[in-house]
Amino acid sequence: MSEHRVAWIGLGNIGRGMSSNIAHKGPQTSPLLLYNRTTSRAKAHASTLPNTSVANTLPEAITPSTIIFTCVGDDEALLSIITSVLNDSSIDLTSKIFIDCSTVHPDTSRKISSLLSDRGADFIACPVFGAPSMADAGKLVVVPAGKRSVIEKVQGFFDGVVAMRTIDLASGSGEDIDVGKAGVLKVLGNSFILNTVGVLAEAMVGAEVSGLGTGPLKEFLDIFAPGAFVSYAERMIGGDYWKREEPLFAVDLARKDLRHVQGIAGEGG
Repeated sequence: MSEHRVAWIGLGNIGRGMSSNIAHKGPQTSPLLLYNRTTSRAKAHASTLPNTSVANTLPEAITPSTIIFTCVGDDEALLSIITSVLNDSSIDLTSKIFIDCSTVHPDTSRKISSLLSDRGADFIACPVFGAPSMADAGKLVVVPAGKRSVIEKVQGFFDGVVAMRTIDLASGSGEDIDVGKAGVLKVLGNSFILNTVGVLAEAMVGAEVSGLGTGPLKEFLDIFAPGAFVSYAERMIGGDYWKREEPLFAVDLARKDLRHVQGIAGEGG
């Protein structure tokens, strides 16, 4: 892995945390290359990190790199990046490994994998579970899917660097694992989060308007639904959601995930 140069594309809430941990703890020896559509954002982030430089264009990021991480908001943004790369004949993609940590539809991952394969590159769909604070702490859960041999080459960036655990989708699937499986698990998992927030919001309002108050309801959750339910309840009670200048999870992205879940369910009958 020490022979590889790594590029990171996309600096949203999760991307900043993951790239920070790669800069500090990743197995690469060359400077981490950062690219973001807004260059000033990449420069500001790079100024806080060791052994990191900024690429002003996509070709500048991808041409010298053998491992390219992407983490962007939606399918359209990811496809725009990949299309731009594929349309640039000056970029030799042979033997490069693309690792996408975005939350996108399974078919988007499958399409990108096929397009990159035609140009000699490998693709790993690797969405992640966890809040930005978990990304900052290197405590995400990663869900890689792709060629087993390729995943093994980049495993050093996962557990102990950006993640506390990997969900292995390769078990029993042979060398080639359908990259779409990662997206299916990710959007199904996000549907749990969105439904949890919805149920809790209704329960909290019910506790308030009935005169019960949120205190006893929180105590009930501590006993019967510890973990995620309690964490989200504490955010609601403490006002974390409405006090933030920037949401942890934008509502448009939540709607996008629900559309993907609905589409997968529809396709499955």
